Amino acid sequence: MRVVRLAPPSLTPLSQLLTPYGVEFPCGGAGVCRGCRVRVVEGMLAVTPQMEQCLTREELAEGWRLACCAETAEPVVLEVAQWEASILADETPFPFTPREGRGIAVDIGTTTLAAQLVDLSTGEVLGVETALNPQALHGSDLMSRVEFAMGDGRLTRMIREAVGGMVNNLGGADVVTLVGNSVMQHLFCGRDVTPFASAPFEAPDLGEAVFQPNELGWSGETRFLESIGGFVGSDILAGIHACGMPLHRELTALIDLGTNGEIVVGNKDRMLCASTAAGPAFEAGRIRMGMRATAGAIAHVHTRDGRLQCSVIGDEEPHGVCGSGLIESVAAALDLGLMQPSGRLAGGAKTLPLMGDVALSQSDIRELQLAKAAIAAGLRILLHQLGAEFEDVTRLYLAGAFGNYVDIGAARRIGLIEVDPARVQASGNTALRGAKMSLFERLPPIAITHVPLASDPRFEDLFMDCLAFPESPLLAH
Repeated sequence: MRVVRLAPPSLTPLSQLLTPYGVEFPCGGAGVCRGCRVRVVEGMLAVTPQMEQCLTREELAEGWRLACCAETAEPVVLEVAQWEASILADETPFPFTPREGRGIAVDIGTTTLAAQLVDLSTGEVLGVETALNPQALHGSDLMSRVEFAMGDGRLTRMIREAVGGMVNNLGGADVVTLVGNSVMQHLFCGRDVTPFASAPFEAPDLGEAVFQPNELGWSGETRFLESIGGFVGSDILAGIHACGMPLHRELTALIDLGTNGEIVVGNKDRMLCASTAAGPAFEAGRIRMGMRATAGAIAHVHTRDGRLQCSVIGDEEPHGVCGSGLIESVAAALDLGLMQPSGRLAGGAKTLPLMGDVALSQSDIRELQLAKAAIAAGLRILLHQLGAEFEDVTRLYLAGAFGNYVDIGAARRIGLIEVDPARVQASGNTALRGAKMSLFERLPPIAITHVPLASDPRFEDLFMDCLAFPESPLLAH
C-alpha cells in the first residue's frame, strides 16, 4: 500500500499538502473528475457535498475522499496512487561543436518538468532533475491554467521556483535553455495569457525571452526559446530540430501526444504545424479509473483465448489504467467484438471490465474517441494543405513519454495513427534533446507556418469522421 503521512500545523487544504508529492488535480479543484481520490488510513477527513456527488456510499464508507475539497488540521495517513511518477529524460546522442562551460536544458511540460546538466566540452550529461509541474494544482489542461492565470501571478511564481530549484540542485551553469508550449512560455516569462483564452488563440509576443545571470535566482544567462504560433511552442521547435526534419527532402511528420496535441508535417523547404485540444485522455486524465503510469496501473492489454489479458506495472493489484493501457484495451475490445466501431459497448454493456475492479465506462471510451479524433483530423488537414497523402509520409516521429510507450499497432487499430506502422518511430523527449542542442549553438531558422485548425471549415467534419474506430483489425497491420 502506498501511503503519505501528513501533519499540518493548522487547518490546511489537502491540495496544498499533497501537491509536493505529485498528486494532480485534473479538473483544477472543481471536484468533478474523481482524479484526486485518496483513502484515509489513519485519522479523519470530513465528507463534503462534492464528495457525496462524486463518490458512492460504498467508497465513502471505505474511506475514500476527494483531496481537492478536503482540509485537515490533524495528522492523517492517506493511501495515494499518484505520487510515484516516471518522467522521461533523454540520452540520445547528437552532433555538436564543443565549447567551454556547463549548460542546463529544461523541458517545461504541462504535466512534467525535466532538466539535464551538460558538459559543453564533451556533451556528457552530468546530472538529471525531474519533477511534476506544480501548476497542476490549478488544472491539468492549458485552458484551466489560462483561466486561473488571468489577473493572478501565482502560476508564474510557482513555475519559476520549481525550475529554479532544479537548476540549483544541478549546481547551476553558464547557460540555461528553456523550452515549453506557448502558454508555459508566457506563464514563465510573466507575459499576458489573455490572448489564449479565446479565438483565434494567437498571442502577439512569441519571441525568445532572455534573462540575465541571477535575474531569476540562479547563475548563468537563461533563454526561453521562441514559440511558433498558437499553442505550438518552443518544445515543438526543439523537437523538429532534434528529429532532423529540416534536413529531409522527403515528407516527415512529428506528433507530440500530450494534453495539447501538436502536429508538424513537411520537409526542408516547407513545414506546417498545428495544435489541437486533445485533452488529457492520453495521460488517462478524465478517465474514471485513470492514473499515471506508476505501480498498480494497467499498462498493457492483449487478447488471449478470446479474453482480455492485462499487465500491471509492478506486478501488483491493479488500481487503475494509464494511457497506454487505455488505448490497448480499446483496441483489444474491438478485435474481440466487445465494442462496436461507434464506440458503444456490445450487448448494451455499461462497462468494459479489465482486471480486478478496474473497468472502462462508456464515458471513458468517449474521452479517448475525442482525443484521437482531434489528432487524426489535424494530421489530415495538414497533409491536405500540402497536397499529400498518408502514403507520402516517409517517417512519423512520436514525441514525448506517451509516444515513447504507446503500442503502435494498437494506436493504428483505434485510428489514432493512419501512417504505415513501419514508418512510425518513437522518439523520446525530443523537446529536451533540442534544448540541449541549442546550448551549443542557436537552432537555425526554419520555414514553418502555423495553421489554426479552428478556422479551417473542414476541421469539424473531419473531426466527426474520425470519431469512429476502424471496422477492420486489418487496418492495424
